[in-house]
Amino acid sequence: MPSTFFGQPRPLANLFGVELWERFSFYGMQGILLIYLYYAAADGGLGIDQGTATSIVGAYGGAVYLSTILGAWVADRLLGAERVLFLSAVLVMCGHIALAALPGLAGVGTGLVLIAIGSGGVKANATSMVGNLYDEKDERRDAGFSLFYLGINLGALLGPLLTGLVQTRAGFHWGFALAAAGMAIGLIQYWLGRKRLPATGREVPNPLPVRGIYVAAAVFVALVVVVVAAAVTGLLAADRLSTIVVVLSVIASIGYFALILSSRRISEVERRRVLAFVPMFLASAAFWSLYQQQFTVVTIYSDERLDRTISGWEMPVSWVQSINPIFIIVLSGVFAALWTRLGDRQPSTPLKFAAGTVIMGVAFLLFLPLAGGGPNSAPLLALAGILLVFTIAELLLSPVGLSLSTKLAPHAFHTQMVALFYLSVALGTAMSGTLAGYYDPSSETVYFGLLGAIAIVLGLALAAVARPISRLMSGVR
Repeated sequence: MPSTFFGQPRPLANLFGVELWERFSFYGMQGILLIYLYYAAADGGLGIDQGTATSIVGAYGGAVYLSTILGAWVADRLLGAERVLFLSAVLVMCGHIALAALPGLAGVGTGLVLIAIGSGGVKANATSMVGNLYDEKDERRDAGFSLFYLGINLGALLGPLLTGLVQTRAGFHWGFALAAAGMAIGLIQYWLGRKRLPATGREVPNPLPVRGIYVAAAVFVALVVVVVAAAVTGLLAADRLSTIVVVLSVIASIGYFALILSSRRISEVERRRVLAFVPMFLASAAFWSLYQQQFTVVTIYSDERLDRTISGWEMPVSWVQSINPIFIIVLSGVFAALWTRLGDRQPSTPLKFAAGTVIMGVAFLLFLPLAGGGPNSAPLLALAGILLVFTIAELLLSPVGLSLSTKLAPHAFHTQMVALFYLSVALGTAMSGTLAGYYDPSSETVYFGLLGAIAIVLGLALAAVARPISRLMSGVR
C-alpha cells in the first residue's frame, strides 16, 4: 500500500512545505511592510503618507496575484509548472534580500517587484501541481486543498510573529532578512523532494512555437520599457498604484476569459464550465476586496485604535496578522473533515461561494459597535472575534476556489485557469488598497456599514442563481 500524507498523495507533503515557507516569508514581510512605509524615520520607517502607503501595499498585493498570469503562461507554454515553481521561489528569496539589504525606496521598489513576480509564479504553479495529484472525480480533492491551505497558514502564522518580534528588537531590515532566510529553507526542502513530484508537472501542455518565443520576448521587453517610462514620467505615482493595478486586473481578466472561451482547443463542455466560473470570479473579487483589508485598514486600525496591551506588555502591530492563521489552522481540518464526510451531499461550490461572500459582509458589520472610539479603545478580544468570522468566510471560498479552478480548467489552459482565480484575488486585493484610501476613523460607521451591506447583497444574488451555474458546470460540484 503506497504511503500517504494524512490520507493524501505523498507528493502533497513537498508542495505543502514549499508553500509553507513561501507564505512564512510573504506574510512575515507583509506584516511589517505598511508600518515600515508610514512610520517616521526616527522609528525606522520611511515616513510616507498613510494613504500613499496603503496604495503601495494594495498595488503590491494585487501585483502578486496579477503576476500569476505570467507564471501560469510560462508554465503552460515554455517550461512546465514544476520548473517555474522552483525559479519563482528563487525570485522571492532575492526580493526579500533586496528589502533587507537596500536602503529606502530602492529596496522597496526592487524587493516588491521581485517578490510580486516570484510569488505569482509560486502560487499559480503550486496550486496547479496540487490539482495534478487528483483526478476530477476524486472526493479527496477538496480535503487535500484544505490540507494544502493549512500549510499556507502555518507559514502565515509564524511569519508575522517572528518578523514582527525581530523588527521590534532589531529593526525593519532584520525582519526582512528573516523572511529571506525562511524562503531559503523552503527552497532547500523543495529541492530535496523534486524528483518525487508527478511527471505531469514537468510537461508543457501547450508548447509555444519557436517564432512565438521571439514574439513573446519582444512583447516582454516592450512592456518593461513602457513601465520604466511611466515611472520616470510620473504616471506611476505611488498614490495611484492600487487603482492602476485594479484597471490592469480588469483588462487582464476580460482578455483571459475571451482568450479561453474563443479557443479552438477547448470542447463545448469545457467552454460551459469556464462560463460557469464567471459569476464566481466576480463574487471572489468582491470577497477579497474586503478580506485583504487585513493588510491595509485593519493594520492601521490595529496600530491606532486597538488596545494591544497584555499585562503591561504591548503586542507588536504585526502580530494581529497571525490571529487569522490561528483560526484557519484550527478550523481547516474541521472543514476538510466536513467536506470529506458529506461527500456528494456537501453544498455545491456556488453555494459555498455565496455563503463566504455573505459572511464576509457580516464580518464588516461587526466593526460597527466599535466605531467612533479613540486610541486604544477597541478591545483585542473583539477584533479577534471579527477575524474569526473573516476566517469562516475564507474557508468557505478560498480553498474551494482553488480546487474549483483546477476542476473547471480546460486541459490546454490548466495552469492559466488557476491564474484566472488568482486574477479575482488580484482585483480584490488592489481594490482593498484603493478602498483603504476612503477609510477615516471619524466615519467608520459609513465605511464598514456600506461595504458590509454590498457584500451581503452580492452573496445573496449568487445564491439565487446557484442552480443554473451548477448546470453549466456539467457534473463538476
